Amino acid sequence: MITAVTHATLLVDDPDEALAFYTEVLGFEKHTDVESEEGRWLTVALPDDELQLVLMPRDGERPKRDDVAFVLATDDCRAEHDRLRAADVAFSRDPTVHPYGVEAGFKDPDGNQLSLLEPAETVGPTETAGTTGE
Repeated sequence: MITAVTHATLLVDDPDEALAFYTEVLGFEKHTDVESEEGRWLTVALPDDELQLVLMPRDGERPKRDDVAFVLATDDCRAEHDRLRAADVAFSRDPTVHPYGVEAGFKDPDGNQLSLLEPAETVGPTETAGTTGE
């Protein structure tokens, strides 16, 4: 039986730049940073979370699609959007109310599409699906 997802890999152009973005801007913590004959093993994780993101140097072309690499849960999508925008994060989608919650989209420095999601159970009852609620 599978019991957990422990690692997910993100392809990055510059591991140190990616490390700075994920730790200084998004609030992850550096978990592992080891050099070996096989290369560098660099991971970050949110505090108190088992899932580690492996920041793996990209070898080759970037993906052509804008599929979401992963979704970051938040209890206040608009506030987190404002905090990240103040840190010069460029958003591809501003916070928008959907039936499943409030979601906003942005890319990391390597072009990986990320999403902030405030799940529907935390969205106020007066908001309407498909509106920005701002």
